[in-house]
Amino acid sequence: MKNYKYYDLILGAYVCVLLCANLIGPAKVSTVHVPVFGDVTFAAGVLFFPFSYFFGDVLTEVYGYARDRRAVWSGFGALVFASLMATVVVHLPPADFWKDKEAAVDAIFGSTPRIIGASIIAFWCGSFVNSFVLAKMKILTGGRWLWTRTIGSTLCGEFVDSALFYAIAFYGTWPTPQLVGVTITQYVLKSSWEVIMTPATYKIVGFLKRAEQEDYFDRGTNFTPFSLQA
Repeated sequence: MKNYKYYDLILGAYVCVLLCANLIGPAKVSTVHVPVFGDVTFAAGVLFFPFSYFFGDVLTEVYGYARDRRAVWSGFGALVFASLMATVVVHLPPADFWKDKEAAVDAIFGSTPRIIGASIIAFWCGSFVNSFVLAKMKILTGGRWLWTRTIGSTLCGEFVDSALFYAIAFYGTWPTPQLVGVTITQYVLKSSWEVIMTPATYKIVGFLKRAEQEDYFDRGTNFTPFSLQA
């Protein structure tokens, strides 16, 4: 496998953002007044989780679907371990001097198995949809119009991610109108980040293609998600 100067750094940043967005982000729900739209309520992680899609776009665009697939599996493994660790930590009996802090630990890290499962499944499915769509659009456009595939793939990936997460995590416990409304709001917020980040995407992708001397086209690629082959 060809060696790259920056692939490992981007992989590490990708996993770091993913873990922080899923562990720190859900700890707070915020309401912000947005002109025209009014008050918008969202989990704080929504501001940062889309960066994982940004890194996924960069990885697929420069290095190809197979190397982004390895990153997705790395993120999946990290999320599973973090969820397992959080569950163990929450359920360990606290020391006597720690009992007054136990409620805070439970509130921050004590997600239900249903929500944890929903988060991991939604991430896995959405990330692979994002990478697949971008790789196919790159071939169809002949590598032109980068913005169409970064935004287009994110719209597809985030749709799958948001729909799966809220349906699996909250269907049957939230009223359907509220569930649909929150899902749409989160989808719009997360997808909007990709539009905002487009200028940065162009700069980073251009730099990496020159530095790595790579601009991968996924012709003949096996798009199965169940592989670690690059």
